[in-house]
Formats: sequence, structure tokens, C-alpha cells
Amino acid sequence: MTEETQGFDEKPDVPSGATPDEAAQAASPSTEGEAPAGDAAQNAHQAAQAAQAGAQSAGLTAQLDQLRTALNERTMDLQRLQAEYQNYRRRVERDRITVKEIAVAQLLTELLPVLDDIGRAREHGELVGGFKSVAESVETVAAKMGLQQFGKEGEPFDPTVHEALMHSYAPDVTETTCVAILQPGYRIGERTIRPARVAVAEPQPGAAPAAPAAPKDEQSADEESGGPGEG
Repeated sequence: MTEETQGFDEKPDVPSGATPDEAAQAASPSTEGEAPAGDAAQNAHQAAQAAQAGAQSAGLTAQLDQLRTALNERTMDLQRLQAEYQNYRRRVERDRITVKEIAVAQLLTELLPVLDDIGRAREHGELVGGFKSVAESVETVAAKMGLQQFGKEGEPFDPTVHEALMHSYAPDVTETTCVAILQPGYRIGERTIRPARVAVAEPQPGAAPAAPAAPKDEQSADEESGGPGEG
């Protein structure tokens, strides 16, 4: 019965005639099976780093989107505030001009009786001496403040700017006409502060409308030929 001898390791066979280096290489354990394990660990580490970098990039992108959204909201708020401020400035300026116009109109309205007295004095030849100088100064100041007088005899009656105090008929008018200015009207810009008070005349009831005037060319031809009846 053969017994196995324990305590002795098997030695690899070394070819006869091998050099000491070859013998040492044959005696050392093989490491070819460890290389694939090291490559897998390195690949896994690189994959983990790539995943971490991707997660960081996604987080930065999300933060950038949030910052852009916040910036757009603040920009819109600023634009809205600027628009509101511009509207406020325009409204204040418009109100200031309106208040000024109302104040000037009230002042000049109180001054209209004085201007009427000056006009009557001028019509009667009483505007002389120092009174004339004062009256002209008052009229100049009123004109500088924008007061304009209107209303003339012979102009068509306009109910928006005329107030008819007297009415009559006349054969020489073809439409309702202002035949006398009892009190002149006054305006400031486009705002009428007092209409012109006038006497108006209308065409006679049943009167035939006046024939239209002949053109100038026909009148000249008639004059050169000696009149329309001459052949």
C-alpha cells in the first residue's frame, strides 16, 4: 500500500538545459487570468465618472434654465414698470395742461365784459388818451394768453359757434347768414369760451333760389361778342 508523502509541493517541470531565468519563470505562478479583472474594474470606474459628470451637467443645465426664467420674469417686470411710469408721466403732463387751460379760460371769461366795454368804446370813438393805451395793453395780454376773437358779418350761421339773438328775413341771402354781430365770440385754441351773439337773416319764404353766376370764361366771351343776344 502506497502512502502519499505530505509536506512537499509539486514543482513544475523544468526542461533540461533551461537557463536560470527560464526556470524562474516556469516556477512563478501565472498571472494571465488577473488582467481581465483589472480592465473591468477600470471600465466600471470610468463609467461611474461619466455618469457623475452627466448628472452634474444636467444639474447645471437645470439651474441655468431656472436663472434664465427668473431673468425673463424680472425683465418683463422692469418693462411693465417702465411702461406704467411713462403712462403716469403722460397722464400727469396732460392733467397739468388741462388744469392750466381751465385756469386761463376762467380768467379770460371773467375778462370778457371788460373786452366788450373796450369794443363798444372803440365803436363810439371814446377810446382815446390813456384809456386807449390801457385798453390796448389788456387786449395784448389776452391775445398772448391765447384768446382769439371771432364772428364777422356776412358769414354763414353756424350753431356750434354762433348764438342767434335776433332773426329776420332778407331777399339778398341764400342761406341763414349772420347780418350783425351783437357780441363777438372768443375761443382759446379749439375751445370756445363764448359763442358769437349775432342777428341772423334767412331767405324769404317761397323766394326762388338765386341763379348761379356764369363762369368767368363765358362772361369774357359774352363781353367780347357784345352780349349773348348778338349773332
